[in-house]
Amino acid sequence: MNTLIIPADHPEAMERAVEVLQRGGLVAFPTDTVYGVGAPAFDAQAVARLYQAKERPGGKAIPLLLADVADLSTVADPIPPLAGRLAARFWPGPLTLVLRKRAVVPDVVTAGGDSVAVRVPDHPAARGLIAALGAPLAASSANRSGQPSPITAEEVVVQLGGRVDLILDGGPCPGGMPSTVLDLTVNPPAVLRPGPVSAEEIKQEA
Repeated sequence: MNTLIIPADHPEAMERAVEVLQRGGLVAFPTDTVYGVGAPAFDAQAVARLYQAKERPGGKAIPLLLADVADLSTVADPIPPLAGRLAARFWPGPLTLVLRKRAVVPDVVTAGGDSVAVRVPDHPAARGLIAALGAPLAASSANRSGQPSPITAEEVVVQLGGRVDLILDGGPCPGGMPSTVLDLTVNPPAVLRPGPVSAEEIKQEA
C-alpha cells in the first residue's frame, strides 16, 4: 500500500480523508496530544484493520474520538453527572473518559468489554475530520504497538508508512503527551493513565 500524505489545511484534505474512511481505509491525523490513526467507529472490519496496522493486541480496546460534547450520548449510556461536568470543563482537551458503551459500538472497539473510552480532541484537523465523517472515530496513537507515540507526520511515516492509506500533515502536535484517562464506571472514579489533566483538577468537579 502506498501511503498518501496531504497537508491538513489543503482544500480537499477532509474530502479525501472521508472518502478513505468510508471505504474502510485508515487515516492518520494530528491531535492536541499526539498523531492518531483512525477508522470509523461503527465499521467493525475497518477497526480490525486498525489493530493489524498497529500490531495492537486484540485484548486492548481502542478509544473513540468525538467532534463535539453533544455526541457523547451516541456511544455511551448512562452518562453520569460527573461525566457531564468534566466534559463541560475539559472538552475539547486531553481528558479521556471511560463510560458504559451503547450497543451500537462494535465489540472489536472495546475488546469485548462493556465500557468505552471517549474524548473530544482540541485540534481543528481532528475535529474537522470527525465532523466531516459524521461519525465517531475509533482512534489510537499512530504508532506500532509499544513504540513511541509520534508528534509529526514524518514520525508516522516511519512507523506506519505502507500500513495506512492517508496521513493528514498538520505539523508538530502541540501536546506531545497522551491524554489523562479517567474510569467513570467504578466508584470512586479511577485515573487509569496520568496525563495533562491532573487528579487535583478532576477532584474539583467531583
